[in-house]
Order: sequence, then structure tokens, then C-alpha cells
Amino acid sequence: MNLANEPYAFETNTKETASIGSVRAPCDEVAVRPSETPCGPEARNWILAATILGSSMAFIDSTVVNIALPAFQTSFHATIVDQQWIVESYGLFLGALILAGGSLGDLFGRRLVYLVGVAVFALASLACGLATNVHLLIAERSIQGVGAALLVPGSLAIISASFDEDNRGKAIGIWSGFTAITSAIGPVLGGWLVQYASWRWVFFINLPIAVAVIGISVWRIPENRSSTADRVDWLGTALATLGLGGIVGGFVESVNLGWRNPLVFGGLILGLVLIAAFVFVESKIAAPMVPLNLFASRSFSGANLLTLSLYSAIGIFFFLFPLNLIQVQGYSTTKSGAALLPLILLMFLLSRWSGG
Repeated sequence: MNLANEPYAFETNTKETASIGSVRAPCDEVAVRPSETPCGPEARNWILAATILGSSMAFIDSTVVNIALPAFQTSFHATIVDQQWIVESYGLFLGALILAGGSLGDLFGRRLVYLVGVAVFALASLACGLATNVHLLIAERSIQGVGAALLVPGSLAIISASFDEDNRGKAIGIWSGFTAITSAIGPVLGGWLVQYASWRWVFFINLPIAVAVIGISVWRIPENRSSTADRVDWLGTALATLGLGGIVGGFVESVNLGWRNPLVFGGLILGLVLIAAFVFVESKIAAPMVPLNLFASRSFSGANLLTLSLYSAIGIFFFLFPLNLIQVQGYSTTKSGAALLPLILLMFLLSRWSGG
């Protein structure tokens, strides 16, 4: 799932609590109101660097792993279903938990949750690189998705809270542009690493980036949180995660087990029931993870439906295209990664124009 061109989807509440203690880090005054943030240019540059580097790890891993799928097949004798799970386990947890990740940042502190997300992502990347079988790799990719769900909304929330109204839009635009560029570079770099080093370096490369992000964040990013957040919608989070897991699991395993298998049929039915329960719960609780009144807007609902259709097609493309190029057409992994560049760059350039 490429989220680089959807920055506003993850902005969270920018009302902040007062800074505690007499010693303030640069732009701690963000705790008053974002519109009064007096961050100097130097502090803002460091904040942008940390948030771009951190979120870029998540976006790169959403595309670069596809280039390594044939290598996973060779190393682990992975089936097509195993390869699907390597890709989908990451996207499943990222998509299901990303709103909860934003809520946790509002409640406990955006820098804290962002750093936890970066650390979880880095440790999971290390574990992925050391995986000895495909089942361990799938489990560790799931943990990567959890880390990404914490750091992606955290990066945008930090930008939103650290820049005043005159500079916030430009900062988010820079964030979006750089993360899109890194997403484009990812398949080429990943292909080169697989060809000339090992597929394990596709994951190991995240470690020095994570160290840099943690260092800059501790040094330069002030802590801030929402003054209105008082709870996390854990029930909604659980229902969404289990519901999506049942549906995705049913579709993926249908290839191996067939549609009539009780695990496939039962997983699909359970997933649909849980998603229905999620909608019901979100309509009743005081602080829902997804306020359903948003969907009263035809523009909001239409844009989300279009985005769902778009990324459904893109997900299929990025899964099958590298496999075809490498296993059928005889491309090297480096050339296969480079072959994805035209589509990624066109999406980057045209999405900014179509957004306007």
C-alpha cells in the first residue's frame, strides 16, 4: 500500500497540552497552539528530516519486498500463497492499526509513539533479515506493519504540531514529495541489493536509517500531545483488525484450500460479521476510531471509494509484475525494479496535478 500521496488522511488533532518543566526543547511552545509555533528554520529542518526518514522506511518496505519475492521462493521454497502473505501481512496490520496509532500519539505523546514505532519497525526489520523460514518472515512482516502503523501517522502529526499555519502546508508537501521519491527509489535499490548482496539486506538497510531517526528525534523534536484525547478505541481497533484478517485470510488461503473449505468460508463469514460489528460499534461509542458522519460527505466517500479501487489495482500490479519480469521474461532484479519507475514517477507527478 503506497500512502505517500495521501498525507492529509493521517493528520490528527493539533491542540496541544502545556509544556511541563522549566527547560524547553526547540519549539516546545507548540504545546500552546500550532498557529503560534515559533519553531526556527533550523529546528524545522531537523523535524522534517526525522519525519521523512522514518516514514520513508514504511513506504519503501511497501514496494521493495515485491522485488525480492522470487528470492524468497528460492530460499524458503515459498508457495504463491506464502508470497502473498509476505506482502499482505504487512499491509493488513498497517491498514488496520494506522488510525489507532494516531490516537495513541494524541494520548501518550506523538514523539514517544513515533519513536516506539520506529524502534518496533527496526527490530522487526532485523528479525526479517535473520528469518530462517517463511513462516517466521510472515510473522515478522506483521510486526513491521504494527511499527509502520505507529510511525506513519506520528510523522504527520509531529509536522502538523510543529509548524505554524503559514508553513504547515509547505512542510507536508515536502514530506509527501520526499516520501514519494524514496518509494520510487526503493524497488531499484532493493533489486540491486537482492542481485549483488542478499535479499536480507532489503531489511537490514532500515537499521541505520532508524538509528538516525531516533537520534534526531530525541535531540530535536519536542514532545506534544492532544489536550482533548482521553481514550483509544480499543474495541474498534480489535474488530477492524480481526475482521480484515478474516477476509484477507479467506481470500488468500482459498488458492490452497478451495472456497468450500470451512477455514476459508468461515474466515470470510467471520470477517464480514466483525466488520459489520465494527460499523455498529463506531456508530454508538463516544470517541470512535472512524467517525461515521464523515461518510455523509459525498466527496469524502467518493474519494475513498476511488482510492480503494486504485490501490486494489496497484496492489495486484506490484505483486505480479516483478514476478513476471524476473521469472518469465528473465530480467535481473535490478532491471525489474527499474521497470517500475515510470509508473511510480507518473503517479507522483500526476497526483499532485490532479489533487489541485
